[in-house]
Amino acid sequence: MVDSSAAIFIVTDLIVCGLGPAGRALAHRARAHGISVLAIDPHPDRHWTATYAAWADELPPWIAPRTLAAQLPRPVAWGTRRFEIDRRYVVFDNAALRDSLDLDGVRVVAGTVAEIRRADGGPATVRLESGETYTARRVVDARGVRRAPELAEQTAFGVMVPRQRWDEPLFMDWRPDNGAGPAEPRSFLYAIPLNDDTVLLEETCLAGRPALDLAVLRDRLHTRLRGRGIELDGTEPTERVRFPVEGGRPGDEHFGAAGGLLHPATGYSVATALAEADAVATGASIWPWQARAVHALRNTGLRALLTLSPTEIPLFFDGFFTLSPERQRAYLSDRRNLFAIAATMRDLFTTVPAPVRVKLVTAPARGWRG
Repeated sequence: MVDSSAAIFIVTDLIVCGLGPAGRALAHRARAHGISVLAIDPHPDRHWTATYAAWADELPPWIAPRTLAAQLPRPVAWGTRRFEIDRRYVVFDNAALRDSLDLDGVRVVAGTVAEIRRADGGPATVRLESGETYTARRVVDARGVRRAPELAEQTAFGVMVPRQRWDEPLFMDWRPDNGAGPAEPRSFLYAIPLNDDTVLLEETCLAGRPALDLAVLRDRLHTRLRGRGIELDGTEPTERVRFPVEGGRPGDEHFGAAGGLLHPATGYSVATALAEADAVATGASIWPWQARAVHALRNTGLRALLTLSPTEIPLFFDGFFTLSPERQRAYLSDRRNLFAIAATMRDLFTTVPAPVRVKLVTAPARGWRG
């Protein structure tokens, strides 16, 4: 039940600010541990419209199978050649995922957070734009990362078509058949089933500062699909994506993308938030020094990716998908194994061509905003 009344002062164990997938998972798991929760969101009943996907081995055991709309045993990736990824990939049913993260026993307030105040050794206070004030022993900010010109973003434009019109699931396809010139920033095709009936075909700019405009991606997608025998009539449902792939504040007071859990090289964060929700709910820290070091290395990877030329990007991913499944998984999913991440980056360095190696070496010296 949503409470939009002018409650003035509530003391509870935990206030969660934001009810996207990360915030809702945190509130849900906190209740599962018997923790009293107040959740605040401007539109707590809003449906999730983005496509959420994950590697199956990232998911915690409490995730119900009914929340998965599609499963791909071996998705395909293309750099300059074809790779099969030996790792099961899953796509969420957003409505089922949201319903599974029920908020029974959670007090939900519809409102916009204006300020969060934390006192050493004392309760934390949340003030809403409407003036209401709430207090709790802990406050966790799960409101995501706001867009800003200095932040690299991921953008994508997709269409949804009947599943029988597309055969092969594609995690990432960098082949240059989308009409872009050889010197223009690259984008890739993401083609995955959303359920038994529908497939999403999406042209994606993995990361850019600035990222490619949605109109550019739309035109590239149409060109690519025409070349592969798929004509669109303009009535297809569409998906538009734009969000920062950097930002967030690693630490115990933020969660989800707001807490640095978004992977800067992929834009994925939902599975990580689901997996870490129990620890954060019970007050455990998910940011030991190893996790902070891994986070820094991944940000270095983003800097390197942003420096690659259009011709070097497919070669980079050729190198990455040549790595063993264990090395790929370490970089994409392991937040704490610093040794495995470092070994993956070392192996990738020895695999890619010399010009790409130079970029990988010099990117850290360019600075975070370089």
